[in-house]
Amino acid sequence: MKIDAHQHFWKLDRGDYDWLTPELAPIFCDFAPSDLLPLLKQQGIDGTIVVQATDTEAETEYLLSLARDNDWILGVVGWVDMEAKSAPGSIAKFAKNPKFVGIRPMIQGLEDESWMLRPSLTPAITALIEHELCFDALVLPHHLEYLSQFLEIYPDLPVVIDHCAKPEIRSGEFQPWADQIQSIADNSNTMCKLSGLVTEANIGWVAEDIIPYATHILKCFGPDRVMFGSDWPVLNLAGNYGDWLRLVETLCSDFSTVSKTAIFGENASRFYLPKD
Repeated sequence: MKIDAHQHFWKLDRGDYDWLTPELAPIFCDFAPSDLLPLLKQQGIDGTIVVQATDTEAETEYLLSLARDNDWILGVVGWVDMEAKSAPGSIAKFAKNPKFVGIRPMIQGLEDESWMLRPSLTPAITALIEHELCFDALVLPHHLEYLSQFLEIYPDLPVVIDHCAKPEIRSGEFQPWADQIQSIADNSNTMCKLSGLVTEANIGWVAEDIIPYATHILKCFGPDRVMFGSDWPVLNLAGNYGDWLRLVETLCSDFSTVSKTAIFGENASRFYLPKD
């Protein structure tokens, strides 16, 4: 099974996508399963993991309703207020739905760079571990030092880094991101999504702009800990589904069939989907 491990849906009139403004014209419209399904069929993708795009529990409910009606949506990474006293109960409630596979706090937009180290998060994280759920780390390069500490505090929490931690591709900066990513890969079981890189590049990017960063991720984490993700429809700001998929396929062209199978589906299935 080929799996896209990271995509989104939204419906503007739900009213809780504060970040989504008319300035983002290519994506300032509704995106529904019916918009994505033809692309999946065209590119030979069998299923997806849909990830929250705003910080409300209503978003989680919305995505679970879409997953209920579309069996190719294999899992939902939702959102809960991790600092609320109700967080463990919310996690337990959502965990009753087999399509609910984890949560993603929107760390990249939080004022406190070390937020993930707050002791107030511990009850929510304990609930995630107890319910065998996952944690998507939506971080930027300046969060990586804190993420390293977070991973040491919670070694039993399954964690995946979204979008390779969004390296500074526009400016061509490689360090200290590269060394910090290497350290995390070497010292934890964390996984990484090969996604979201083209929107970190300059307009008119070419493959050579992306390749050093993507290659570094593949080298650091290896084919057993990397997942292909499209980041559709955010991807539409800088590219299209087919071009991104072909670029990742080219990057993996020298890998074994077993390794390619892992990157393009098996790793996401192993990480997210309920075990028998």
